[in-house]
Amino acid sequence: MSKIKIFSLGGLNENGKNMYVVEVDKDIFVFDAGLKYDNDLNLGIDYIIPNFDYLIKNQKRVKGIFLTHGHEGNMGAIPDVLDKIPNIPVYGTKLTLEMVANDLYKHQIGKVNFKEIKTHSKLEFGKNSIFPISVTHSIPDAVCYVLYTMDGAIVYTGDFVFDSTMMGAYKTDIGKLAYVGKQGVLCLLCESFYADKAGHTSPNNRITGFIREVLHKSENRIIATIFPAHFYRIQEIFNEVSKTHRKMVIMGKTLQDTINKAIEDGHLQVDRSKIGSLNDLETKNAIVLISDEREKPFANLERIIKGYDKYIKIKETDTIFITEPSYPGIEKRMAVIMDDIAMLGANAVSLSSKKHLLHHASREDLMLMINLMNPKYYFPVKGEYRNQYANAEIAEELGIPKENIILKQNGDVLELVNGKNINSTNHIEVDDILIDGKSQGDIGDLVLKDREMLGENGIVIISCTLDRQSKKIIGGPEILTRGFIYVKESQDLLEETKQISREAIESNIELNSKRVDYSKIKNDVREILGKFFYKETEAKPMIITVVQEV
Repeated sequence: MSKIKIFSLGGLNENGKNMYVVEVDKDIFVFDAGLKYDNDLNLGIDYIIPNFDYLIKNQKRVKGIFLTHGHEGNMGAIPDVLDKIPNIPVYGTKLTLEMVANDLYKHQIGKVNFKEIKTHSKLEFGKNSIFPISVTHSIPDAVCYVLYTMDGAIVYTGDFVFDSTMMGAYKTDIGKLAYVGKQGVLCLLCESFYADKAGHTSPNNRITGFIREVLHKSENRIIATIFPAHFYRIQEIFNEVSKTHRKMVIMGKTLQDTINKAIEDGHLQVDRSKIGSLNDLETKNAIVLISDEREKPFANLERIIKGYDKYIKIKETDTIFITEPSYPGIEKRMAVIMDDIAMLGANAVSLSSKKHLLHHASREDLMLMINLMNPKYYFPVKGEYRNQYANAEIAEELGIPKENIILKQNGDVLELVNGKNINSTNHIEVDDILIDGKSQGDIGDLVLKDREMLGENGIVIISCTLDRQSKKIIGGPEILTRGFIYVKESQDLLEETKQISREAIESNIELNSKRVDYSKIKNDVREILGKFFYKETEAKPMIITVVQEV
């Protein structure tokens, strides 16, 4: 019999940043390690990952990180994790590990402990074992994981849909899922993203007909934007383009490398004669495919719209085709993009989030998974809390007792002892790590506060020069402002600022002393001017004082 803890470091009550931890006695198994993109509330932040201090403290007990598929929400935090825990084993299918390796190369992370897995091939870890099963998602080689323990199986589904048309590396092995269910599932961790959507996701995840309609209606160039690594959508686009006289132009080295490698490995079936070059960019028959490279959604499209791209400019005759439906968290960003395109006079086409869905399980898909697994405990994961709650309601409708349905927040621990929930109140400390550019580690709340202050109220710099011997002011104070006031109309305010600054500086200088306390000068100037500015303008600019001796 075992003592089992299940909790999330990220992924509950949010979209992305998935990282789920299962402890079986002393062994720790980590499922997925993803990022999420910022919603523009944190100024300048590129992406957010879970705080994984718990894994750092317990790294000797971690048996590995088990990745379900190659999307950023599930594997995007791996470079940051390996930077801190370089020896941790990372398990995944061949394609998933190749995509992680591309990220590691950009981060200049060298030696890693990759473990390639084969679906339906068991991995032994002492008394426990892990069994990967192929599932259907928008990228090939996606898997769910079955962790076998002495008390029963713990199943983490990852992202999935049931779609009988998707074959080969996309196909779900329903037989294996049913077999696991018959053996007895202790706990099922199941995605919640579309739990409030009625029916099956399929066929609303397929848009071949819509792509064909766009191609026929648009006589001129089409600029199509895709989400990174949605291979199935890329295949759909290529399939329809192959029936026309158009050529595909793939923008961006990362997207080019990804598609070329997928063609070589057989994950994409593409007629290479349909792939053009930059020479075809300006032709009316071009289909320009753009994506984003570990940035916010639509970042590359936004650069083109603003005229910052050196290769392509939007024309009034262009059609901008956003080939993925919106989802919670990017609706506002998509609306702004669509509005900007309209202002340029180009035609914009997007998918309806009601008619078209991503490759995630809807209500009927979840019901089928629950029926196949027949779990004792049901743990909704992956999605906002309302999605988790809708997922829990589905399980209750199917006869799972309410007390066996686990609704948790990040850090809350489900503790099973001898296969029974002991209703533990334990909590693991969790937090967001905010990543800005190539900086490693959390950017910090103080930096964000400074950025917020600069963005809202601007900056005032006071510079002053003292004589090294006499300590008298021989230059300044000079005042430099940015984003605070309109200088030409505020000369009186600036003159008064100079006078207040001079008085504050002189009051802190003892003429007979050889030493000046610069930190006290800076604090006094900031405090006095801060009150003055708020009284005169009701604004609180950042105030920086620079004092030097010559």
